[in-house]
Amino acid sequence: MIGEVPSVEVGQKYDTRRLAHEAGVHRPLQAGICGTRKAGAESIVVSGGYKDDEDYGDVIVYTGHGGQDGAGNQVTNQSLDDPGNAALVTSHLEGLPVRVLRGWQSDSPYAPDAGYRYDGLYRVTNYGSKLGIDGFLIWQFRLEAYDGTPIPQVAQPQELPAVPAKPAGTSNAYTVDGNEAPERVTATVQRIVRSSAVKRQVKAWHDNRCQICDLRIEMPGGSYSEGAHIQALGSPHNGPDTTGNVLCLCPNCHVMLDAGAIVLADNLSVIRGGEANGVLRTHPQHVINVECVRQHRERWRQ
Repeated sequence: MIGEVPSVEVGQKYDTRRLAHEAGVHRPLQAGICGTRKAGAESIVVSGGYKDDEDYGDVIVYTGHGGQDGAGNQVTNQSLDDPGNAALVTSHLEGLPVRVLRGWQSDSPYAPDAGYRYDGLYRVTNYGSKLGIDGFLIWQFRLEAYDGTPIPQVAQPQELPAVPAKPAGTSNAYTVDGNEAPERVTATVQRIVRSSAVKRQVKAWHDNRCQICDLRIEMPGGSYSEGAHIQALGSPHNGPDTTGNVLCLCPNCHVMLDAGAIVLADNLSVIRGGEANGVLRTHPQHVINVECVRQHRERWRQ
């Protein structure tokens, strides 16, 4: 189960991993990552199992699985082929939420005093490899709490490392320094809930290869594409959230489709700049809704 577990509130405590397992919050009794490459990561446990973990409350730098001996020392390199690590990669590429359970064993100030505590949904915002404290390659995943996720209150919060100061003399009148501490504002946004299962099905049919330009973006541990609605979902377009209204596209073609730089003819020819420019690649199981194609084309009148 990806996302929230029904009837489980953020802050719920469990005396043992067994009880967290029975509640469905984190199913494995030992592994710190629950999930698969195909489905993504359901949940993780932050419990001090890896020396390189960092916990800042709303941001967690989580070390992947593998390469340790029985004493908790890293003795070999980690791999993204490990099922748990591959699951977190999929969660990043697909934008899937991950449940976070903190355990008392961690030296993090956000850890519970005893047992385990469910601390809500986080998203995997990026990942990368580095040499860990023990001198072997590790994979680390940055997880950030979703807006509205309550962060445990502690006496001395951990602070993210400061951005290094810019060397003297590097600024001039033609550069924009930006803001190292941008202002945050609270806003309420009403949005349509899209079915991630629909997009994932379309992307699986096309193996993450763009239906317009045929590009497949390779990433460490997987590939990336985007599910693009042909007829927009929001008002006043009100398109259906079905596989027939979704294309598997690269980011560039997605932007051009959304902005009307690309439209489709009824025969699925790709029209760019008013002229035919190839034909949309299709899949036997992926039947495009021609009415959605017409609605998109009418919107941009090309």
